[in-house]
Amino acid sequence: MTIRIILAPIDGTDESKPALEVAVGIAAAFSAHVTALHVRTDPKESIPLLGEGMSVAMIEDMVHIAEAEADEKGKTARGHFDACLSERGITVTSDPDTAGASAEWREEWGRDDDVVARYGRLADLIVAPQPTGDSDVSLTLALNAALFDTGRPVLVVPPGSGSALGRKVAVSWNGSAQSSRAVGSALPFLKNAEEITVFSVESPRTQSSKSRDVSKHLAWHGLRCSTREIVGSGGTVGVELMKEVEKAGIDLLVMGAYTHSRVRQLILGGVTRHVLENAKLPVLMAH
Repeated sequence: MTIRIILAPIDGTDESKPALEVAVGIAAAFSAHVTALHVRTDPKESIPLLGEGMSVAMIEDMVHIAEAEADEKGKTARGHFDACLSERGITVTSDPDTAGASAEWREEWGRDDDVVARYGRLADLIVAPQPTGDSDVSLTLALNAALFDTGRPVLVVPPGSGSALGRKVAVSWNGSAQSSRAVGSALPFLKNAEEITVFSVESPRTQSSKSRDVSKHLAWHGLRCSTREIVGSGGTVGVELMKEVEKAGIDLLVMGAYTHSRVRQLILGGVTRHVLENAKLPVLMAH
């Protein structure tokens, strides 16, 4: 896989700023192009949901307030974009023949999930902010669309992340098709890494010894890695995985996303859900 087009959905909040910085950093490393996408939702679309029992004046006031907030978020997001590119000296252009790293600003009206899915299907990598408990619902909608509706790898960036990543990379392997897609998508990062570790956690569905199979696969790509098999762990797979990753000083985790059904994980929990809620480092995921 070659990384040439990176989609970075940004909504003007503090959570999306680190994701944009990471996307631009990756573009600089791989001479790629960043499409910074800001989605504006038409406030009038929410009137059927909010309008029952409300006067026309109240509805108009709410629409005006929503429009003002959307304008402010758009200005903030564009400010983040301009400042980030200026700091790195990245060319602003939409010309595919441009040499080196480049970026462009795109603003669309619509639903976050619909627009992100449409743009994401033609990207090589999507860099999305990690939603937090205080995040707007738009971040969660955009992330879900990126993971489930594009068929593309998604790099989830938590708040506070620096723009540099990929020096020490961990691969979480459970033998699933999703893990396989994640490893294939991560090859550009793995080839630039100084250190690669394959983690496999023993569970009723996974044999930790399978990490050695991944090691051989990567060796055929000219990559050397160490393996770490976590056997007999006392906690859940997600908890044990993140504990070992943090202990090893990893700065990029590669893993499959939702190898069980999303509904099952939302109700019962799961590795993907735990990582998305608790990761303090960027995570490259593929579904």
